[in-house]
Amino acid sequence: MSAVVPENSVQATRHPTAPAPEPHASTDPAQSAAQRVVKGACPHDCPDTCALRVTVDNGRVVKVQGQPDHASTHGALCTKVSRYPERTYHADRVLHPLKRVSAKGDTPRFERISWQQALSEIGGRLQAIAARNPQAILPYSYAGTMGLLQGEGMAARFFHRLGASRLDRTICASAGGAGLAATYGHKVGMHLRFFAESRLILLWGTNSIASNLHFWTFANQAKRQGAKLVCIDPRKTETADKCHQHLALLPGTDGALALGLIHELIAHDWLDHDYITRHVDGWDELRARALAWTPERTAEECGLTADEVRGLARDYATTSPAAIRLNYGMQRVRGGGNAVRLIALLPCLTGAWRHRAGGLLLSSSGWYAPLRNPTLERADLRGGRPSRVINMSTIGDDLLRPASPDFGPRIEALIVYNSNPVAVAPESPKVVAGFQRSDLLTVVLEHFMTDTADLADYVLPATTQLEHLDIHTSYGHTDVLINEPAVPPLGEARPNTQIFRDLAAAMGLDDPALQENDETLLRQAFGPAVDLQALRSQGWVSLPLPEAPFAQGGFPTASGRASAVGADYLPNYESRRSAPALAARYPLAMISPPARNFLNSSFVNVTSLRDIEGEQLLEMHDSDAHSRGLSDGQTVRVFNDRGSYQCRLQVSHRARPGVVHGLGIWWRKLGLDGRNVNEVTHQQLTDLGAAPCFYDCLVEVSAA
Repeated sequence: MSAVVPENSVQATRHPTAPAPEPHASTDPAQSAAQRVVKGACPHDCPDTCALRVTVDNGRVVKVQGQPDHASTHGALCTKVSRYPERTYHADRVLHPLKRVSAKGDTPRFERISWQQALSEIGGRLQAIAARNPQAILPYSYAGTMGLLQGEGMAARFFHRLGASRLDRTICASAGGAGLAATYGHKVGMHLRFFAESRLILLWGTNSIASNLHFWTFANQAKRQGAKLVCIDPRKTETADKCHQHLALLPGTDGALALGLIHELIAHDWLDHDYITRHVDGWDELRARALAWTPERTAEECGLTADEVRGLARDYATTSPAAIRLNYGMQRVRGGGNAVRLIALLPCLTGAWRHRAGGLLLSSSGWYAPLRNPTLERADLRGGRPSRVINMSTIGDDLLRPASPDFGPRIEALIVYNSNPVAVAPESPKVVAGFQRSDLLTVVLEHFMTDTADLADYVLPATTQLEHLDIHTSYGHTDVLINEPAVPPLGEARPNTQIFRDLAAAMGLDDPALQENDETLLRQAFGPAVDLQALRSQGWVSLPLPEAPFAQGGFPTASGRASAVGADYLPNYESRRSAPALAARYPLAMISPPARNFLNSSFVNVTSLRDIEGEQLLEMHDSDAHSRGLSDGQTVRVFNDRGSYQCRLQVSHRARPGVVHGLGIWWRKLGLDGRNVNEVTHQQLTDLGAAPCFYDCLVEVSAA
């Protein structure tokens, strides 16, 4: 008997075409009688959102592989996630509640306590703070898991019910997301699999081999079929090595390059006038602005040659279908949101959207918006009470702010989950000082004693992805995935959902919504829009979307048209051209791309992966090293007015003159001097989305 599928629901479907697995891709092993296979999903902040095949043998996970039948995973996993059992069974897992017994400025010492004691003490302190002003309580979380349940499902309900301050979760992608939404109406784009049919692919601000491996499979398939691949990135990445051309522009000048390309489209009439007329607002304004960006001006701003600008414009305009894979590195600068806007307009001006293998992909997460249940997080539990918003990217400043009419109450309690702000938030010296406040109650839900956990009052043991139920969307493809628990929680670890249920009970919050179990939350996440039976049977379901979503316009804006209104280039806060006095003291532009074997600050403590990375590195061009009397392998000090950190110098062809790369994000306590790259980043925010400007940073380097 066939399953009944609700009307307008997403059914389980397989993509019609997918590349063959890479040589290292997993295949189905013969299973012994003692083994079973569980369907899972990678939880990490990565566009790939892989479907997992978790093998359990006698109650222990022995292997994590990619599902070979899932079109975008096609059996392959990155090195990090393929070693997920090593993370789950790590000897340093936090498996019991811990209470701080040392001062926050001293070497951290904790004692094991019971869950009953932890919940009673935390609940009592939160009740006292909430009685004075619940907005003195702040959640701090991001994408340690991307799951809808273990992310903000029950946590959001808990904080809404308290009336706590709300967190603006900006630290990674909000500038680009705001730019895309301002242009297209939402975070939407072309389908991942059709990049395999493109004839030209611009890999713009993405090191796909390291951070978007499954996209690279499709791009490489296009390359084998004759497509040209162009990498646009200040760093000569592993991906740039495999492309036909690399354009090493200066950090933060992507918007200028886009305007220069538009200039050439206009000058040579490489425009799809019909598409512009029918589907683009604000073209006259953009046209006038772009005409000022000659190839020569663009080249000077970007650190390229005029011929490189002309050649890129010619290739993009005269090759069809042409696709752009944009990623979030390029939007971590002052003008990042506008840069995304200008780049996102390029396929609208050439009509590349007419083809299923043309267009742009930055994020696909907006495709899920019409299907997701907006009440999963139960904002109604706030009951109309006012709530201030704290930007997670300025947590260093905000933890140090006193109460004031403008700011509101001083932050008295911080509940951290799915994040490691002491390592990842900008301007670490201020972040550390805030977390060291003796009067701040800090509760951290964690797997390990991270830099943030070291400064907690209480550390509560959380489950890993192999130990809990969750449901996932993606920002790189358009499938919904299920994650079934493969093994029971280790030790006394509990899912985030259960911890917040327990905290609610300890505080006497008796709303039924705060005690709904994970199975109930799972059914609520999409409601009837997703066929849950099909999802659990296959492990994923695909959204029913057109192959060329904007061939006839129809963008998810109010008008249905893409918008160029107001899009412009903004230079960095910190650069030779925009801040010459600062650059005279700190002449090197620094970006901090992720180390290949880490994901943000996750996996840094997995020994096998850290052994591959070796140690915290700064990549520098030979000419910059020579002029400073520095040599490869030397310990150096990277510094500016905000702070400094020490690391090992790698004189590298991957760096262009005048730009250095502080590979991150290492845990501070694993650094040579107990610090990391965020000692020198700042808390100024982007033009759109109020995001941090990690790659908008000037430094100097000397011998340590």
